[in-house]
Amino acid sequence: MAASYGAPGVYIEEQPSGSMPIEGVGTAVAAFVGFTERYDVEQGDPTDPAGVKPQLVTSWPQYERVYGGFVRGAMLPHAVRGFFENGGSAAYICRIPGANGANGGNPARNLPAADNPNNDSVRVSAVDPGAHLEVEVVPPAAPAEGESDGAAPADHTLRVYRDGALQEELGGLQFSGRSARSVERTVNERSKFIRLEVKPLQGASLAERTPAAGRYTLEAPALSTVSVTPADLVGDESERTGYQGLAIAESVTMVAIPDLVTVATRDDGSLDEEMFLGAQKQLIDFCEAAHNKMAILDTPPGLNATRALEWRSRLARDSAFAALYYPNVVISNPLARPGANNGELYLTVPTAGHVAGVWARTDAARGVWKAPANEAVRGIVRLENDVTNGEQDLLNPDGVNCIRSFGSYGTKIWGARTLAKTDPSWRYINVRRLFNFVEESIQRGTQWAVFEPNDFDLWQRVKRNITSFLRGLWMQGALVGNTPEQAFYVMCDESNNPASSVDEGKLIVEIGIAPVKPAEFVIFRISQWQGGGSASE
Repeated sequence: MAASYGAPGVYIEEQPSGSMPIEGVGTAVAAFVGFTERYDVEQGDPTDPAGVKPQLVTSWPQYERVYGGFVRGAMLPHAVRGFFENGGSAAYICRIPGANGANGGNPARNLPAADNPNNDSVRVSAVDPGAHLEVEVVPPAAPAEGESDGAAPADHTLRVYRDGALQEELGGLQFSGRSARSVERTVNERSKFIRLEVKPLQGASLAERTPAAGRYTLEAPALSTVSVTPADLVGDESERTGYQGLAIAESVTMVAIPDLVTVATRDDGSLDEEMFLGAQKQLIDFCEAAHNKMAILDTPPGLNATRALEWRSRLARDSAFAALYYPNVVISNPLARPGANNGELYLTVPTAGHVAGVWARTDAARGVWKAPANEAVRGIVRLENDVTNGEQDLLNPDGVNCIRSFGSYGTKIWGARTLAKTDPSWRYINVRRLFNFVEESIQRGTQWAVFEPNDFDLWQRVKRNITSFLRGLWMQGALVGNTPEQAFYVMCDESNNPASSVDEGKLIVEIGIAPVKPAEFVIFRISQWQGGGSASE
Protein backbone atom coordinates (compact mmCIF):
# COMPACT_ATOMS: atom_id res chain seq x y z
CA MET A 1 0.00 0.00 0.00
CA ALA A 2 1.29 3.45 -0.88
CA ALA A 3 2.01 5.77 2.01
CA SER A 4 -0.39 8.68 2.60
CA TYR A 5 1.11 12.13 2.57
CA GLY A 6 -0.28 15.08 4.49
CA ALA A 7 2.13 17.94 4.95
CA PRO A 8 4.20 19.18 2.01
CA GLY A 9 7.85 18.13 2.14
CA VAL A 10 10.47 15.68 0.87
CA TYR A 11 9.87 12.03 1.72
CA ILE A 12 12.33 9.15 1.38
CA GLU A 13 11.17 5.59 0.93
CA GLU A 14 13.34 2.48 0.73
CA GLN A 15 12.36 0.05 -1.98
CA PRO A 16 13.62 -3.55 -2.34
CA SER A 17 15.94 -3.83 -5.29
CA GLY A 18 14.48 -7.10 -6.47
CA SER A 19 17.98 -8.61 -6.52
CA MET A 20 18.92 -11.19 -3.88
CA PRO A 21 22.58 -12.14 -4.43
CA ILE A 22 23.50 -15.79 -3.93
CA GLU A 23 26.42 -16.33 -1.60
CA GLY A 24 28.61 -19.39 -1.87
CA VAL A 25 28.34 -21.82 1.05
CA GLY A 26 31.35 -23.13 2.95
CA THR A 27 32.97 -26.26 1.56
CA ALA A 28 35.78 -27.02 4.00
CA VAL A 29 33.99 -28.23 7.15
CA ALA A 30 34.89 -31.78 8.17
CA ALA A 31 33.35 -34.23 10.64
CA PHE A 32 35.30 -36.94 12.48
CA VAL A 33 33.72 -39.89 14.27
CA GLY A 34 35.53 -41.73 17.03
CA PHE A 35 36.95 -41.72 20.53
CA THR A 36 38.43 -38.95 22.65
CA GLU A 37 40.48 -38.88 25.83
CA ARG A 38 37.72 -37.15 27.79
CA TYR A 39 34.98 -34.57 27.53
CA ASP A 40 34.88 -31.28 29.45
CA VAL A 41 31.29 -30.10 29.88
CA GLU A 42 32.40 -26.64 30.98
CA GLN A 43 34.44 -26.15 27.82
CA GLY A 44 31.92 -27.90 25.58
CA ASP A 45 28.12 -27.95 25.62
CA PRO A 46 26.68 -27.88 29.17
CA THR A 47 23.41 -29.31 27.83
CA ASP A 48 25.31 -32.37 26.57
CA PRO A 49 27.09 -33.87 29.61
CA ALA A 50 28.09 -37.04 27.73
CA GLY A 51 29.48 -35.07 24.80
CA VAL A 52 27.66 -37.19 22.20
CA LYS A 53 26.27 -34.38 20.06
CA PRO A 54 28.47 -33.17 17.16
CA GLN A 55 30.38 -30.13 18.39
CA LEU A 56 32.40 -27.64 16.38
CA VAL A 57 36.08 -26.97 17.05
CA THR A 58 38.13 -24.47 15.09
CA SER A 59 41.66 -25.23 16.26
CA TRP A 60 43.74 -27.96 17.85
CA PRO A 61 44.09 -26.06 21.17
CA GLN A 62 40.31 -25.75 21.35
CA TYR A 63 39.95 -29.48 20.71
CA GLU A 64 42.37 -30.18 23.57
CA ARG A 65 40.41 -27.96 25.95
CA VAL A 66 37.13 -29.73 25.19
CA TYR A 67 38.18 -33.33 24.47
CA GLY A 68 41.67 -33.67 25.94
CA GLY A 69 44.73 -34.83 24.05
CA PHE A 70 45.91 -38.18 22.80
CA VAL A 71 44.99 -41.52 24.32
CA ARG A 72 46.30 -44.98 23.51
CA GLY A 73 44.10 -46.75 21.00
CA ALA A 74 42.19 -43.70 19.73
CA MET A 75 42.79 -42.52 16.17
CA LEU A 76 40.44 -39.51 16.20
CA PRO A 77 42.84 -37.11 18.01
CA HIS A 78 45.56 -37.83 15.45
CA ALA A 79 43.09 -37.24 12.59
CA VAL A 80 41.94 -33.92 14.06
CA ARG A 81 45.50 -32.69 14.56
CA GLY A 82 46.40 -33.81 11.03
CA PHE A 83 43.37 -31.90 9.73
CA PHE A 84 44.45 -28.63 11.33
CA GLU A 85 48.13 -29.16 10.44
CA ASN A 86 47.21 -29.47 6.77
CA GLY A 87 45.09 -26.33 6.56
CA GLY A 88 41.71 -27.24 8.04
CA SER A 89 39.89 -24.57 10.01
CA ALA A 90 36.60 -26.08 11.20
CA ALA A 91 35.63 -29.61 12.22
CA TYR A 92 32.74 -31.26 14.02
CA ILE A 93 33.62 -33.96 16.54
CA CYS A 94 31.19 -36.88 16.76
CA ARG A 95 32.33 -38.47 20.01
CA ILE A 96 31.50 -42.11 20.72
CA PRO A 97 31.02 -42.44 24.51
CA GLY A 98 31.50 -45.38 26.79
CA ALA A 99 34.85 -46.58 25.45
CA ASN A 100 37.45 -44.66 27.42
CA GLY A 101 37.84 -45.90 30.97
CA ALA A 102 35.52 -48.84 30.44
CA ASN A 103 37.51 -50.72 33.06
CA GLY A 104 37.03 -47.95 35.61
CA GLY A 105 40.52 -46.51 35.30
CA ASN A 106 41.41 -42.86 35.83
CA PRO A 107 44.37 -41.05 34.26
CA ALA A 108 47.51 -42.34 35.96
CA ARG A 109 51.28 -42.64 35.63
CA ASN A 110 54.02 -44.80 37.14
CA LEU A 111 56.90 -42.49 38.05
CA PRO A 112 60.44 -43.83 37.55
CA ALA A 113 62.81 -44.27 40.48
CA ALA A 114 65.62 -41.74 40.82
CA ASP A 115 68.36 -44.35 41.31
CA ASN A 116 67.14 -46.69 38.56
CA PRO A 117 64.80 -45.24 35.89
CA ASN A 118 63.93 -48.77 34.76
CA ASN A 119 62.15 -49.38 38.08
CA ASP A 120 58.79 -47.90 38.97
CA SER A 121 58.79 -45.75 42.07
CA VAL A 122 55.23 -44.65 42.83
CA ARG A 123 51.95 -44.66 40.95
CA VAL A 124 50.02 -41.39 40.79
CA SER A 125 46.38 -41.42 39.63
CA ALA A 126 43.79 -38.69 39.18
CA VAL A 127 40.72 -38.48 41.39
CA ASP A 128 38.60 -37.19 38.50
CA PRO A 129 38.30 -39.57 35.50
CA GLY A 130 38.24 -36.61 33.10
CA ALA A 131 41.05 -34.59 34.65
CA HIS A 132 43.99 -33.48 32.53
CA LEU A 133 46.73 -33.42 35.18
CA GLU A 134 50.49 -33.14 35.41
CA VAL A 135 52.57 -33.98 38.47
CA GLU A 136 55.96 -32.41 39.15
CA VAL A 137 58.45 -34.04 41.53
CA VAL A 138 60.67 -31.44 43.18
CA PRO A 139 63.65 -32.97 45.04
CA PRO A 140 65.06 -31.38 48.20
CA ALA A 141 67.61 -28.63 47.73
CA ALA A 142 71.22 -29.73 47.97
CA PRO A 143 72.86 -28.77 51.30
CA ALA A 144 74.96 -25.63 51.21
CA GLU A 145 78.73 -25.90 51.49
CA GLY A 146 79.74 -26.58 55.06
CA GLU A 147 76.29 -27.85 56.13
CA SER A 148 75.79 -31.39 57.33
CA ASP A 149 73.77 -33.51 54.89
CA GLY A 150 72.85 -36.20 57.43
CA ALA A 151 71.16 -34.16 60.11
CA ALA A 152 67.52 -34.45 58.97
CA PRO A 153 65.56 -36.47 56.41
CA ALA A 154 65.22 -34.76 53.05
CA ASP A 155 61.75 -33.50 52.08
CA HIS A 156 60.32 -33.84 48.57
CA THR A 157 57.51 -31.76 47.07
CA LEU A 158 54.75 -32.77 44.67
CA ARG A 159 53.11 -30.08 42.55
CA VAL A 160 49.85 -30.79 40.74
CA TYR A 161 48.90 -28.94 37.54
CA ARG A 162 45.53 -29.02 35.82
CA ASP A 163 45.39 -27.85 32.21
CA GLY A 164 48.82 -26.28 32.76
CA ALA A 165 47.85 -24.26 35.84
CA LEU A 166 49.27 -25.01 39.29
CA GLN A 167 46.50 -26.32 41.57
CA GLU A 168 48.27 -27.51 44.72
CA GLU A 169 51.69 -28.11 46.24
CA LEU A 170 52.32 -30.98 48.65
CA GLY A 171 55.52 -30.54 50.62
CA GLY A 172 57.24 -32.40 53.42
CA LEU A 173 57.19 -35.82 51.75
CA GLN A 174 59.88 -38.16 53.05
CA PHE A 175 60.95 -41.30 51.25
CA SER A 176 63.55 -42.24 53.88
CA GLY A 177 61.11 -43.66 56.42
CA ARG A 178 60.38 -47.28 57.08
CA SER A 179 56.73 -47.35 56.01
CA ALA A 180 55.47 -46.65 52.51
CA ARG A 181 52.01 -46.20 53.96
CA SER A 182 53.01 -42.97 55.67
CA VAL A 183 53.90 -41.34 52.32
CA GLU A 184 50.67 -42.59 50.74
CA ARG A 185 48.60 -41.36 53.68
CA THR A 186 50.19 -37.92 53.61
CA VAL A 187 49.42 -37.37 49.93
CA ASN A 188 46.01 -39.03 49.84
CA GLU A 189 44.68 -37.10 52.84
CA ARG A 190 45.95 -33.72 51.67
CA SER A 191 45.37 -33.79 47.93
CA LYS A 192 42.09 -32.97 46.22
CA PHE A 193 43.33 -34.05 42.81
CA ILE A 194 45.57 -37.13 43.03
CA ARG A 195 46.07 -40.40 44.85
CA LEU A 196 49.49 -41.96 45.41
CA GLU A 197 50.48 -45.60 45.72
CA VAL A 198 54.00 -46.81 46.47
CA LYS A 199 54.65 -49.72 44.14
CA PRO A 200 56.00 -52.83 45.84
CA LEU A 201 59.50 -53.72 44.70
CA GLN A 202 61.13 -56.86 46.04
CA GLY A 203 64.34 -56.20 47.90
CA ALA A 204 64.25 -52.39 47.52
CA SER A 205 63.90 -50.00 50.41
CA LEU A 206 61.57 -47.02 50.36
CA ALA A 207 64.54 -44.68 49.90
CA GLU A 208 65.57 -46.64 46.78
CA ARG A 209 62.11 -45.99 45.35
CA THR A 210 62.32 -42.21 45.60
CA PRO A 211 60.77 -40.79 42.39
CA ALA A 212 63.01 -39.06 39.90
CA ALA A 213 62.71 -35.31 39.58
CA GLY A 214 60.64 -34.11 36.62
CA ARG A 215 57.18 -33.21 35.38
CA TYR A 216 54.92 -36.04 34.30
CA THR A 217 51.58 -36.07 32.50
CA LEU A 218 49.01 -38.50 33.83
CA GLU A 219 47.85 -40.70 30.98
CA ALA A 220 44.27 -41.75 30.35
CA PRO A 221 43.75 -45.52 30.37
CA ALA A 222 43.90 -47.29 27.04
CA LEU A 223 40.62 -47.58 25.18
CA SER A 224 38.43 -50.59 25.71
CA THR A 225 36.01 -50.98 22.80
CA VAL A 226 34.50 -54.33 23.69
CA SER A 227 30.99 -52.87 23.96
CA VAL A 228 31.28 -50.56 20.90
CA THR A 229 29.78 -51.66 17.58
CA PRO A 230 29.57 -50.14 14.08
CA ALA A 231 26.00 -49.13 14.97
CA ASP A 232 27.48 -46.74 17.56
CA LEU A 233 29.48 -45.06 14.79
CA VAL A 234 26.32 -44.62 12.71
CA GLY A 235 24.38 -43.32 15.72
CA ASP A 236 20.87 -41.96 15.78
CA GLU A 237 19.56 -38.75 14.26
CA SER A 238 16.98 -38.14 16.98
CA GLU A 239 19.56 -38.72 19.72
CA ARG A 240 22.17 -36.64 17.84
CA THR A 241 24.77 -39.40 18.10
CA GLY A 242 27.30 -40.77 15.58
CA TYR A 243 27.43 -39.35 12.10
CA GLN A 244 23.63 -39.47 11.90
CA GLY A 245 23.80 -36.66 14.45
CA LEU A 246 25.26 -34.42 11.73
CA ALA A 247 21.66 -33.55 10.90
CA ILE A 248 22.28 -30.56 13.18
CA ALA A 249 25.48 -29.64 11.30
CA GLU A 250 24.36 -28.86 7.76
CA SER A 251 27.63 -27.13 6.88
CA VAL A 252 29.62 -30.38 7.03
CA THR A 253 30.91 -31.44 3.61
CA MET A 254 33.47 -34.15 4.52
CA VAL A 255 32.96 -37.14 6.83
CA ALA A 256 35.55 -39.62 8.09
CA ILE A 257 35.66 -42.37 10.73
CA PRO A 258 39.30 -42.56 11.84
CA ASP A 259 38.41 -44.93 14.70
CA LEU A 260 36.76 -47.49 12.44
CA VAL A 261 40.04 -49.41 12.62
CA THR A 262 39.83 -49.25 16.43
CA VAL A 263 36.34 -50.75 16.54
CA ALA A 264 37.10 -53.41 13.94
CA THR A 265 40.29 -54.66 15.63
CA ARG A 266 39.77 -57.85 17.61
CA ASP A 267 41.34 -58.60 21.00
CA ASP A 268 44.08 -60.67 19.33
CA GLY A 269 45.07 -57.71 17.11
CA SER A 270 43.52 -59.05 13.90
CA LEU A 271 41.10 -56.99 11.83
CA ASP A 272 37.46 -57.88 11.32
CA GLU A 273 37.47 -57.03 7.62
CA GLU A 274 33.77 -57.67 7.07
CA MET A 275 32.90 -55.25 9.86
CA PHE A 276 35.32 -52.67 8.40
CA LEU A 277 33.86 -53.01 4.90
CA GLY A 278 30.28 -52.93 6.14
CA ALA A 279 30.86 -49.72 8.10
CA GLN A 280 32.49 -48.03 5.08
CA LYS A 281 29.55 -48.98 2.87
CA GLN A 282 27.11 -47.54 5.42
CA LEU A 283 29.03 -44.26 5.48
CA ILE A 284 28.91 -44.06 1.67
CA ASP A 285 25.15 -44.66 1.75
CA PHE A 286 24.78 -41.87 4.32
CA CYS A 287 26.71 -39.37 2.18
CA GLU A 288 24.76 -40.32 -0.94
CA ALA A 289 21.48 -39.77 0.88
CA ALA A 290 22.64 -36.41 2.24
CA HIS A 291 23.78 -35.43 -1.28
CA ASN A 292 26.02 -32.63 0.03
CA LYS A 293 28.70 -34.63 1.84
CA MET A 294 31.59 -36.85 0.75
CA ALA A 295 33.06 -39.79 2.63
CA ILE A 296 36.85 -39.91 2.96
CA LEU A 297 37.83 -43.57 3.30
CA ASP A 298 41.08 -45.28 4.26
CA THR A 299 42.35 -48.71 3.40
CA PRO A 300 43.17 -50.76 6.52
CA PRO A 301 46.77 -50.69 7.76
CA GLY A 302 49.24 -53.33 6.66
CA LEU A 303 48.06 -53.74 3.05
CA ASN A 304 50.43 -53.87 0.12
CA ALA A 305 49.35 -52.49 -3.26
CA THR A 306 47.89 -55.80 -4.44
CA ARG A 307 45.75 -56.18 -1.34
CA ALA A 308 44.69 -52.52 -1.55
CA LEU A 309 43.35 -53.24 -5.04
CA GLU A 310 41.52 -56.29 -3.69
CA TRP A 311 40.08 -54.13 -0.93
CA ARG A 312 38.66 -51.71 -3.49
CA SER A 313 37.06 -54.65 -5.29
CA ARG A 314 35.52 -55.96 -2.06
CA LEU A 315 34.21 -52.51 -1.18
CA ALA A 316 32.02 -52.89 -4.27
CA ARG A 317 30.60 -49.39 -4.33
CA ASP A 318 30.05 -47.23 -7.41
CA SER A 319 29.65 -43.81 -5.88
CA ALA A 320 30.66 -40.23 -6.61
CA PHE A 321 30.18 -39.35 -2.95
CA ALA A 322 33.24 -41.20 -1.63
CA ALA A 323 37.00 -41.23 -2.16
CA LEU A 324 39.44 -43.95 -1.07
CA TYR A 325 43.09 -43.31 -0.13
CA TYR A 326 46.15 -45.58 0.18
CA PRO A 327 48.44 -46.09 2.09
CA ASN A 328 48.21 -45.11 5.77
CA VAL A 329 50.70 -42.58 7.14
CA VAL A 330 53.28 -42.84 9.91
CA ILE A 331 53.56 -40.05 12.48
CA SER A 332 55.65 -39.40 15.57
CA ASN A 333 53.96 -41.02 18.55
CA PRO A 334 53.01 -38.19 20.93
CA LEU A 335 52.58 -40.72 23.76
CA ALA A 336 56.07 -42.20 23.44
CA ARG A 337 58.11 -41.87 26.62
CA PRO A 338 61.75 -40.76 26.66
CA GLY A 339 64.01 -43.69 25.95
CA ALA A 340 61.30 -45.66 24.14
CA ASN A 341 62.39 -48.16 21.53
CA ASN A 342 62.05 -47.43 17.83
CA GLY A 343 58.78 -49.35 17.57
CA GLU A 344 57.12 -47.05 20.11
CA LEU A 345 58.43 -43.78 18.68
CA TYR A 346 56.22 -43.94 15.60
CA LEU A 347 52.57 -44.71 15.01
CA THR A 348 50.66 -45.74 11.88
CA VAL A 349 47.37 -43.87 11.57
CA PRO A 350 44.60 -43.54 8.96
CA THR A 351 45.19 -40.71 6.53
CA ALA A 352 41.62 -39.34 6.37
CA GLY A 353 42.31 -36.43 8.73
CA HIS A 354 45.36 -35.28 6.80
CA VAL A 355 43.50 -35.65 3.49
CA ALA A 356 40.53 -33.63 4.78
CA GLY A 357 42.97 -30.90 5.77
CA VAL A 358 44.44 -30.86 2.25
CA TRP A 359 40.92 -30.59 0.80
CA ALA A 360 40.25 -27.60 3.06
CA ARG A 361 43.60 -26.01 2.20
CA THR A 362 42.95 -26.38 -1.53
CA ASP A 363 39.48 -24.89 -1.17
CA ALA A 364 40.89 -21.84 0.62
CA ALA A 365 43.84 -21.31 -1.73
CA ARG A 366 42.32 -22.18 -5.11
CA GLY A 367 38.64 -23.04 -4.77
CA VAL A 368 36.50 -26.16 -4.48
CA TRP A 369 36.82 -26.65 -8.26
CA LYS A 370 40.58 -27.35 -7.98
CA ALA A 371 41.39 -31.05 -7.63
CA PRO A 372 42.88 -31.67 -4.14
CA ALA A 373 45.94 -33.44 -5.54
CA ASN A 374 49.61 -32.69 -6.17
CA GLU A 375 49.48 -31.17 -2.70
CA ALA A 376 51.96 -31.87 0.11
CA VAL A 377 50.85 -33.84 3.16
CA ARG A 378 52.11 -32.17 6.33
CA GLY A 379 52.73 -33.53 9.80
CA ILE A 380 53.87 -37.04 8.88
CA VAL A 381 57.18 -38.88 9.16
CA ARG A 382 56.72 -41.20 6.19
CA LEU A 383 54.22 -43.47 4.46
CA GLU A 384 53.44 -46.96 5.68
CA ASN A 385 54.31 -48.25 2.19
CA ASP A 386 55.88 -46.59 -0.82
CA VAL A 387 53.86 -46.82 -4.04
CA THR A 388 55.58 -47.30 -7.40
CA ASN A 389 54.46 -46.06 -10.83
CA GLY A 390 53.56 -49.60 -11.84
CA GLU A 391 51.42 -50.12 -8.75
CA GLN A 392 49.58 -46.85 -9.25
CA ASP A 393 48.93 -47.82 -12.88
CA LEU A 394 46.63 -50.49 -11.43
CA LEU A 395 45.24 -48.61 -8.43
CA ASN A 396 44.35 -45.28 -10.02
CA PRO A 397 41.88 -46.52 -12.68
CA ASP A 398 39.92 -48.29 -9.94
CA GLY A 399 39.59 -45.11 -7.91
CA VAL A 400 42.26 -45.77 -5.26
CA ASN A 401 43.99 -42.43 -4.69
CA CYS A 402 47.62 -42.96 -3.82
CA ILE A 403 49.76 -40.87 -1.53
CA ARG A 404 53.35 -40.97 -2.77
CA SER A 405 56.78 -39.89 -1.66
CA PHE A 406 58.83 -38.00 -4.24
CA GLY A 407 62.06 -37.60 -2.30
CA SER A 408 63.11 -33.98 -1.97
CA TYR A 409 59.85 -32.92 -3.67
CA GLY A 410 57.94 -34.14 -0.61
CA THR A 411 55.07 -36.51 0.06
CA LYS A 412 51.99 -35.65 -1.99
CA ILE A 413 48.49 -36.79 -2.69
CA TRP A 414 48.74 -38.18 -6.22
CA GLY A 415 45.15 -38.98 -7.09
CA ALA A 416 41.83 -37.14 -7.29
CA ARG A 417 39.20 -39.74 -8.17
CA THR A 418 35.90 -40.70 -6.61
CA LEU A 419 34.60 -44.28 -6.48
CA ALA A 420 32.32 -43.62 -9.50
CA LYS A 421 32.85 -46.30 -12.13
CA THR A 422 29.88 -46.43 -14.51
CA ASP A 423 29.49 -42.68 -15.06
CA PRO A 424 32.82 -41.03 -15.95
CA SER A 425 31.31 -37.55 -15.66
CA TRP A 426 31.59 -37.94 -11.86
CA ARG A 427 35.10 -39.40 -11.96
CA TYR A 428 36.86 -36.52 -10.21
CA ILE A 429 36.49 -35.34 -6.63
CA ASN A 430 36.52 -31.65 -7.53
CA VAL A 431 33.65 -32.07 -10.03
CA ARG A 432 31.40 -33.73 -7.44
CA ARG A 433 32.30 -31.17 -4.78
CA LEU A 434 31.76 -28.26 -7.20
CA PHE A 435 28.23 -29.47 -7.93
CA ASN A 436 27.61 -29.93 -4.20
CA PHE A 437 28.75 -26.34 -3.69
CA VAL A 438 26.62 -24.92 -6.51
CA GLU A 439 23.51 -26.87 -5.53
CA GLU A 440 23.73 -25.96 -1.83
CA SER A 441 24.50 -22.31 -2.58
CA ILE A 442 21.53 -21.96 -4.94
CA GLN A 443 19.22 -23.79 -2.56
CA ARG A 444 20.08 -21.51 0.35
CA GLY A 445 20.28 -18.36 -1.76
CA THR A 446 16.81 -18.68 -3.29
CA GLN A 447 14.75 -19.36 -0.18
CA TRP A 448 13.24 -15.91 -0.61
CA ALA A 449 11.39 -17.10 -3.74
CA VAL A 450 9.14 -19.53 -1.86
CA PHE A 451 5.48 -18.33 -1.87
CA GLU A 452 6.28 -15.36 -4.14
CA PRO A 453 3.79 -14.76 -7.00
CA ASN A 454 4.75 -17.31 -9.65
CA ASP A 455 4.83 -15.01 -12.67
CA PHE A 456 7.21 -13.71 -15.31
CA ASP A 457 8.71 -11.17 -12.89
CA LEU A 458 9.68 -13.92 -10.44
CA TRP A 459 11.16 -16.03 -13.23
CA GLN A 460 13.35 -13.17 -14.37
CA ARG A 461 14.52 -12.33 -10.86
CA VAL A 462 15.47 -15.93 -10.11
CA LYS A 463 17.22 -16.29 -13.47
CA ARG A 464 19.11 -13.03 -12.96
CA ASN A 465 20.34 -14.03 -9.50
CA ILE A 466 21.52 -17.48 -10.55
CA THR A 467 23.16 -16.11 -13.70
CA SER A 468 25.07 -13.57 -11.65
CA PHE A 469 26.28 -16.29 -9.25
CA LEU A 470 27.43 -18.63 -12.05
CA ARG A 471 29.09 -15.78 -13.93
CA GLY A 472 31.16 -15.10 -10.82
CA LEU A 473 32.26 -18.75 -10.72
CA TRP A 474 33.18 -18.65 -14.41
CA MET A 475 35.31 -15.55 -13.85
CA GLN A 476 37.15 -17.35 -11.03
CA GLY A 477 37.97 -20.27 -13.33
CA ALA A 478 35.50 -22.81 -11.95
CA LEU A 479 33.75 -23.35 -15.29
CA VAL A 480 35.02 -24.14 -18.79
CA GLY A 481 34.33 -21.78 -21.68
CA ASN A 482 35.64 -18.67 -23.41
CA THR A 483 32.33 -16.91 -22.76
CA PRO A 484 29.64 -17.25 -20.09
CA GLU A 485 27.34 -18.72 -22.73
CA GLN A 486 29.82 -21.56 -23.25
CA ALA A 487 30.24 -22.11 -19.49
CA PHE A 488 26.62 -22.34 -18.29
CA TYR A 489 22.98 -21.72 -19.06
CA VAL A 490 19.92 -20.89 -16.95
CA MET A 491 16.43 -21.51 -18.29
CA CYS A 492 13.36 -20.19 -16.51
CA ASP A 493 10.48 -19.16 -18.80
CA GLU A 494 7.20 -20.37 -20.26
CA SER A 495 8.90 -23.34 -21.92
CA ASN A 496 9.64 -25.08 -18.62
CA ASN A 497 6.95 -23.38 -16.53
CA PRO A 498 3.67 -24.06 -18.37
CA ALA A 499 0.34 -23.07 -16.84
CA SER A 500 -0.26 -26.60 -15.57
CA SER A 501 3.01 -26.50 -13.61
CA VAL A 502 2.22 -23.06 -12.22
CA ASP A 503 -1.20 -24.30 -11.11
CA GLU A 504 0.57 -27.02 -9.10
CA GLY A 505 2.62 -24.38 -7.28
CA LYS A 506 5.90 -25.28 -9.00
CA LEU A 507 8.69 -23.02 -10.20
CA ILE A 508 11.13 -24.94 -12.37
CA VAL A 509 14.62 -23.66 -13.22
CA GLU A 510 16.93 -25.64 -15.49
CA ILE A 511 20.66 -25.06 -15.04
CA GLY A 512 23.62 -26.50 -16.90
CA ILE A 513 27.27 -25.91 -16.02
CA ALA A 514 30.52 -27.05 -17.61
CA PRO A 515 32.92 -27.87 -14.75
CA VAL A 516 36.68 -27.74 -15.09
CA LYS A 517 38.38 -31.10 -14.90
CA PRO A 518 41.95 -31.77 -13.80
CA ALA A 519 44.80 -32.43 -16.18
CA GLU A 520 45.37 -35.89 -14.75
CA PHE A 521 47.69 -36.97 -17.57
CA VAL A 522 50.10 -34.38 -18.92
CA ILE A 523 51.50 -35.72 -22.20
CA PHE A 524 54.36 -34.20 -24.20
CA ARG A 525 54.88 -35.66 -27.68
CA ILE A 526 58.50 -35.13 -28.66
CA SER A 527 60.23 -36.09 -31.91
CA GLN A 528 63.49 -35.31 -33.67
CA TRP A 529 63.50 -32.26 -35.93
CA GLN A 530 66.07 -31.84 -38.68
CA GLY A 531 66.56 -28.12 -38.32
CA GLY A 532 65.21 -25.26 -40.38
CA GLY A 533 67.71 -24.97 -43.27
CA SER A 534 68.89 -27.25 -46.13
CA ALA A 535 72.46 -28.58 -46.47
CA SER A 536 73.02 -26.82 -49.89
CA GLU A 537 72.50 -23.45 -48.30
